[in-house]
Amino acid sequence: MELFGVPLPALLSQLLLGLVNGSFYAMLSLGLAVIFGLLNVINFAHGALYMMGAFAAFIGVTSFGLNYWAMLVLAPLAVGLFGILVERAMLRRLYRLDHLYGLLLTFGITLLLEGLFRSFYGVSGQTLDVPDMLAGATDLGFMILPNYRAWVVAASLAVCLATWFVIEKTRLGATLRAGTENPKLVEAFGVNVPRMVMLTYGFGVALAGLAGVLAAPVINVTPLMGSNLIIVVFAVVVIGGMGSILGAILTGLGLGVIEGLTRVWYPEASEVVVFMVMVIVLLLRPAGLFGKEK
Repeated sequence: MELFGVPLPALLSQLLLGLVNGSFYAMLSLGLAVIFGLLNVINFAHGALYMMGAFAAFIGVTSFGLNYWAMLVLAPLAVGLFGILVERAMLRRLYRLDHLYGLLLTFGITLLLEGLFRSFYGVSGQTLDVPDMLAGATDLGFMILPNYRAWVVAASLAVCLATWFVIEKTRLGATLRAGTENPKLVEAFGVNVPRMVMLTYGFGVALAGLAGVLAAPVINVTPLMGSNLIIVVFAVVVIGGMGSILGAILTGLGLGVIEGLTRVWYPEASEVVVFMVMVIVLLLRPAGLFGKEK
């Protein structure tokens, strides 16, 4: 059976592979959306922190003998703690200034981190083995799906939906949103807003670190792995709507699928289809698909 001249099994396999890529887009753009939506900081260092999470997993497994499951917890915590230090030492001084200052600072942090890891590990890349529990593949009839890639999709969706629920549907999330819109009023109720902001930034970058751990067994771990992805992730955030949590999740998954399907019908355009969608969305709805018009 064919659909528009493409065998249905090939189409379905690309759709699933696109969903895997979309899972990484969703988790990374979710972290960016949390940081921008709640703190109004354009965190250009997000790609470098994604790389840092992948390297933390690689170092923990190869140098300290820890297993993948331990690093799935420890690596995001380490990246989150690093983010907290950055927020306390540097970003906190820029909140009242133009967004451009935060962008330039985080861009500088990106260059420092990439240079540091490149000096230790070079640019050829490192590999991390898939954990034994997730080794092998499942025959779906139309394709052989590696078990680890199925795990990536399931884990990413679980984390993204849990984050959305906490921020949008709980009292904690309401407090976070109120603290960014009217910090003096929230402080009057006894909430430590600076600490809340610090922990929010730490959580946002920990999501990038978690995405790095999930990606480490799938792709080569290199100092530039974040730079190759961050521009696409920024495009995802813009399309979904800057600061929209649900927009980041749905747009990341959707664009991953669109990118996968483009590889079937017009492979030459697969690298730029995300940016083509961004241009169309900005022309028709500048605030993004899920953003609020001012």
